[in-house]
Amino acid sequence: MKRHLLATTFLIAPLLFAGPASAANPAQVKQLLSTGQCFGCDLSGANLAEAHLIGADLREANLQGANLSNANLEGADLTGANLTGANLTAVFLTNASLNGADLDRANLTAAIINTADVSGASMENMTITDAKIYNTQIGVGGSYDQ
Repeated sequence: MKRHLLATTFLIAPLLFAGPASAANPAQVKQLLSTGQCFGCDLSGANLAEAHLIGADLREANLQGANLSNANLEGADLTGANLTGANLTAVFLTNASLNGADLDRANLTAAIINTADVSGASMENMTITDAKIYNTQIGVGGSYDQ
């Protein structure tokens, strides 16, 4: 009886202390990091902190909840990407395309964003505290009536 209880404890313990599950496809994460090309990839929940993704093709990629803090996304194409709830703290986004991207609830604290295309992007409840935003149509405020 004691052995059965001990064996059960060893089997269940890892489940109790495991962190949140990541849905990111490990092969696609590896593909992105080695080639910079990942059109339509599932990178949801991926840890891409401090990644050098200069010029990366992330069109239509699912980056929901991904950690891209301190990543370099200069010239990256994130057209149509899902960045809902992504951690983009201190990210470097210069000459990047976020056209039609979903940035709802994304954390852009201390991000540097310069000349990024955000046409048609959804940007509800983003955090942009201390972000440096230049030549990009991201701002604070309500509706603008002409």
